[in-house]
Amino acid sequence: MSTTDKAKTVDLNADMGESFGPWNMGDDTALLDIVTSANMACGFHAGDPDVMAATMALARDNRVGIGAHPGFPDLQGFGRRKMQMSPASLGNMVRYQLGAARGMATALGTEVRHLKLHGALSNMACVDHDMARACYEAALEVDPDVIIMVLASTAMEEVVRELGCNWCGEIFADRAYNDDGTLVDRSLPGAVIHDAALAGPRILQMVQEGAIITESGKRIPTSIDTICLHGDTAEAVALAKSVRSSLEAGGVKLAQFSGRQG
Repeated sequence: MSTTDKAKTVDLNADMGESFGPWNMGDDTALLDIVTSANMACGFHAGDPDVMAATMALARDNRVGIGAHPGFPDLQGFGRRKMQMSPASLGNMVRYQLGAARGMATALGTEVRHLKLHGALSNMACVDHDMARACYEAALEVDPDVIIMVLASTAMEEVVRELGCNWCGEIFADRAYNDDGTLVDRSLPGAVIHDAALAGPRILQMVQEGAIITESGKRIPTSIDTICLHGDTAEAVALAKSVRSSLEAGGVKLAQFSGRQG
């Protein structure tokens, strides 16, 4: 299927279940009325068993696709600090978190459809083929049919194409891009987009063109299957509403991704 054909339908995803005990992160309930897929924290970078159960149940009831969102074991840093781990440890870390998500989903009468790496783990795997491969091979050992969500046009996409597994390409609604397709570092000005009036039209343009539009204006033709709406900013719900309304006004259908292969 061509990028032009695929662009007529797109999925909206958000990271969820990132609260911990009495500490609350984001408005998952509001986002679940907007998105079509949800990435559940698995307890390493955020979340806990009670939060996972409650958030998964909400997603199930809203008919939102559920995914596992494994990250580094870094609660204090919210999984955004780089860690150096062996391929074996990376694999075990992903197996452990995906297994937890699958177990909880089964108990709730639902399923885990996809897997998306979180934070620093994702940022590192975007440029490190061996790291991405270690994570994805481990996930596929647990569930050969799981859909791997990758940051489009990065090392992640190259790896899933090599593996021949089910995958989908993701872009971010609230993040600026470098010319190599990676995300602008959060520490830099303009890296995170807070203006809802800007976010919606910007994403519609990317979907219509079938390309990532970088900070410099460069176009990177890419497979846009799903759009990430981060839930951990004050403007998250407003941004999500802007993106959804802009896409619908532009004639783009919103639905869960089915996954590509190879």
